[in-house]
Amino acid sequence: MSSLEKVKKEIEDAEIVFGKKQGVTKLIAVSKTKPMDQIKKVIDKGQVHFGENRVQEALSKWELVKGNRRDLKIHLLGPLQTNKVKKVFSIFDYIHSLDRLSLAEKLSRETQERGYCPKIFVQVNTGKEEQKSGIFPENLNKFINSSRKTYDLDVIGLMCIPPLNEKSEQHFSLLRDLANDNGLKELSMGMSADYKIAIKYDSTFIRVGTAIFGEREK
Repeated sequence: MSSLEKVKKEIEDAEIVFGKKQGVTKLIAVSKTKPMDQIKKVIDKGQVHFGENRVQEALSKWELVKGNRRDLKIHLLGPLQTNKVKKVFSIFDYIHSLDRLSLAEKLSRETQERGYCPKIFVQVNTGKEEQKSGIFPENLNKFINSSRKTYDLDVIGLMCIPPLNEKSEQHFSLLRDLANDNGLKELSMGMSADYKIAIKYDSTFIRVGTAIFGEREK
């Protein structure tokens, strides 16, 4: 059994254990820093969703491949600078890191020009860590309202990265509650170390790199 197959089996098992609908949890294979020859082996096994952290790296890796494979879905997981917004629209299907109104405004302008918008997750700083991006929970309702009504963005869900020194469970629970409060159905949470717990708390997109591709090269 390959690493990818093992992860998919564990996702299926977790959905059963936690009483979730089979197939509701989608796997994003985090392919950042990985060469395309390694990624293609995962594509050939039927993987569709892939995650990248850097816009420029993603463009150089995926532009040609995605042109030939329209079924592949590329997710921007890392921070997005406003000066990279135009490039994002040419390759990414999902953005997981909307975290400020200036970015929402820039995305909105590009959406109006192009006539379409990637699906968007708002990044929530559930641990209120000063060094980390994301909207604080108490500011989230207002931010989502502005993103939807003022900037007309296709906000489909929330994303979080729990603090390293705290249990993920409390942050996944909080994110689920915040999503429910705002009528959002998608949750991007859970990585290689904690994706089974994320499934317990209704994650619909889990982001797994190491468990599929192995340790990141130094």
